[in-house]
Amino acid sequence: MLKKNVETFLGCDCGYEESETVVFGAPFDSTTSFRPGARFASSTMRSESFGLETYSPYQNKDLADAHVFDGGDLELCFGDTALALGAIENFTERILDGKKRPCMIGGEHLVTLGAVRAVAKRFPGLYVIHFDAHTDLRDDYLGAKLSHACVLRRVWELVGDGHIHQFGIRSGDRSEFLWGQSHVCTHKFNFNGLSETVQKLKGKPVYFTIDLDVLDPSVFPGTGTPEAGGVSFAELLNAVLTVCGLNIVGCDLVELSPVYDQSGCSTAAACKVLRELLLALS
Repeated sequence: MLKKNVETFLGCDCGYEESETVVFGAPFDSTTSFRPGARFASSTMRSESFGLETYSPYQNKDLADAHVFDGGDLELCFGDTALALGAIENFTERILDGKKRPCMIGGEHLVTLGAVRAVAKRFPGLYVIHFDAHTDLRDDYLGAKLSHACVLRRVWELVGDGHIHQFGIRSGDRSEFLWGQSHVCTHKFNFNGLSETVQKLKGKPVYFTIDLDVLDPSVFPGTGTPEAGGVSFAELLNAVLTVCGLNIVGCDLVELSPVYDQSGCSTAAACKVLRELLLALS
């Protein structure tokens, strides 16, 4: 039994026992390669989420009717990346033990590895759908195997060839793209091919990871590694709703760094994506 967080994300205040999805924060950004600050995303999103309505006119659903529990933020070790990932893995396992779906708010993208470790053990044959500006397929970054620049390479080691489908990718080292041609399914620049991928993955367990820098920085400047040429909010929302028609057994939303957008627009966009994601899964 998990205890309810004092401050919850908008509408995520049902009891743990009746919940279907458990939201939790992983405030970690120790391997960020450019601009840190993603550790503040989950707490900022909770406080700013109350600028939204619980009702979604996109889906004609209301978070007040959804069964979502907010378990709060994990206390993670910033001095030891392996310990932090272990804590995320253990907490995700607790959620899965309760027959519930984990939904993590990062943090930098490396936090995905901790959650996928737990989910992959529970769901053999796991597939991963990955929205991002960056490939994240380096074998190491400046000698470090555990880096947000390497997270999907580490995930590949868990799920294997053909089980990672990337969309929106527009940045990466040449070697990442060359390696990826033989091991993952990369769709560059946009969401072309998403509907076909969803059809192929019907009935299979899927982990869904959304790096918000898939959005164009004109829409979403509040991120650690902005990359010009991204998708619009409407395109991202439509893609999220498409993916949520699958058997999503775990998901996350990462790489909001609120300090780089003092207007609050990036946080507002992140909150809205999370609201629509939770509703689409309910």
